[in-house]
Amino acid sequence: MIQNIRFNMSCFHLTIQQNLGTFFSDNTAMSTEVITNFIHGKAIAPQVENFGDVHNPSTGEVIAKTPFSQAHDVDAAVESAGKAFPSWSDTPAPTRAKILFECRRRVAENLEALSQLICEENGKTFGEAKGDVTRGLEVLEFACNIPHLLMGESLPQMAEHIDGTTSREPLGVCAGITPFNFPVMVPMWMFPLAIACGNTFILKPSEKVPQCANRLAQIFLEAGLPEGVFNVVHGGREAVETICAHPGISAVSFVGSTSVARAVYEQGTRAGKRVQAAGGAKNVMVVMPDAERDSTLRAIMGAAFGCAGQRCMAGSILMGIGDIADPLKEGLVSEMDALTLGDTSRDRSVGMGAMIDSQSRDRLFGVIEKAAQDKVQIVRDGRSKVPNQGFYLGPTLFDHVSTDQTLFNTELFGPALCLSRPSSLDDAIQQINRLPYGNGASIFTSSGAAAREFSRKIQCGMIGVNVGVPAPMAIFPFSGWGRSFFGDLHVQGMEGVSFYTRKKVVLSRWDDTYVRKQGW
Repeated sequence: MIQNIRFNMSCFHLTIQQNLGTFFSDNTAMSTEVITNFIHGKAIAPQVENFGDVHNPSTGEVIAKTPFSQAHDVDAAVESAGKAFPSWSDTPAPTRAKILFECRRRVAENLEALSQLICEENGKTFGEAKGDVTRGLEVLEFACNIPHLLMGESLPQMAEHIDGTTSREPLGVCAGITPFNFPVMVPMWMFPLAIACGNTFILKPSEKVPQCANRLAQIFLEAGLPEGVFNVVHGGREAVETICAHPGISAVSFVGSTSVARAVYEQGTRAGKRVQAAGGAKNVMVVMPDAERDSTLRAIMGAAFGCAGQRCMAGSILMGIGDIADPLKEGLVSEMDALTLGDTSRDRSVGMGAMIDSQSRDRLFGVIEKAAQDKVQIVRDGRSKVPNQGFYLGPTLFDHVSTDQTLFNTELFGPALCLSRPSSLDDAIQQINRLPYGNGASIFTSSGAAAREFSRKIQCGMIGVNVGVPAPMAIFPFSGWGRSFFGDLHVQGMEGVSFYTRKKVVLSRWDDTYVRKQGW
């Protein structure tokens, strides 16, 4: 069916030049790119019939096709990673670190190009895209310290003539399943640390943003990473379920919605794997009357509407305590009205980009429509002014949202913010702790006492004090609680090292008396 296939080594994809009518809903024959898998250092075109559209969210145009790989494609990646594991795990940690330092250099060299690619297939602003890559680089930099991070412990003479030592050993083949919202950062939460620890890795990125994953694979290969150490398989549900059940995979890392995170955790652990699965969130920002106005507004805008609200650390509920609520709303509306929407793939001055696809946009349109029917006060309706093309929703603000409403309790995952009005900090803390999620919460205040009380009493894993998005840097774990995380060890930091390794304890006895008794 497909003829005249030209392989493009620079991007690991195929350009289809004929007979593409069956790939398009309008049956128009036109050229587009079909993404390939990346297995054992080579671009492999899976023989599949089903493909997903990759859009430029800013324009709505289809820019590529993602193949929905099948179980045998995952098998091929596992076989490649399994063959590469003995040699890679036996490679001295300082040698692995040298390769990772070169990977870090090359990713940094490609920061602009990777950022532009993120803009084109994800819709972020260029500044947000650069932040995506930069935060991924931080994890890679952390992984470059692997000779130190892997050091074990020792206790000489732990018993009479017996010494004890521990070492961290790699698990084998590991896999990561990542979402669309951070095409570089979230995969790099996983695979740099996993391979630094001596494991080999299979990445299954979101089918909506496949190009960044392949570009990363190419960069790491060019930097000297051996074939088979890092593989990419594209696809959907079949690929995910095969990864979760595959006997050749030892550990699975996941980031996505809570429902899928729970399913991945249950399926993976049932198959005897280690699993870390980060899910959704409902993050809250509390503003005290003594908060500094301008810096607080900037932080709220970035938290609520950065990346078009499509991140698990997005500020979703804004709590104005007491008399601060009305002036807070006025200042926020002024900032929202000044925010510009537009084509982030071509215009780097745009303030906010589009949502990832029409389904995500339409889902939020439906949320706003339902809120209007329920007589919720809509201060700003993001449907009112959007570009004619692309998947846009402008910044949206709901006011007087109460704890019994769906808006308060459901992750919206878009540029929509709910303003509520607790009477006191204690009231706010109680409301936050009743939420089923446990990702992040922030307080804006000039009071050390209020900040301390908030930090101690809030039941979630990441707390911000005068910080809108309390996402930690790579040296700390990304520490979600509740329905925001399933598992024991989080991504990033030493928890990440612990997740991708297992400890071995060695007891040794070599005293002279023992040697003489053996007649040596």
